[in-house]
Amino acid sequence: MEYQVEKVKAPGRDAVELLGPTYEEGQPEGEEVGKWRQKLSSREEKLKYLETGERYWYSDDWFGSEKRKNPA
Repeated sequence: MEYQVEKVKAPGRDAVELLGPTYEEGQPEGEEVGKWRQKLSSREEKLKYLETGERYWYSDDWFGSEKRKNPA
């Protein structure tokens, strides 16, 4: 796959290289598309997949509106 690179002017900087679309056009095919449970074999792999996908809820070192990095 060949990548398309454009040079554009960025605010406060000179011209920068901007990477164009890197996806393949079209729709995914097959019945197995999106069935992640069948692709992962063990229970540990499935839990790791879910914890990674929902790291906002499972992480101890995140900073959101509920927690602050530095207390006020």
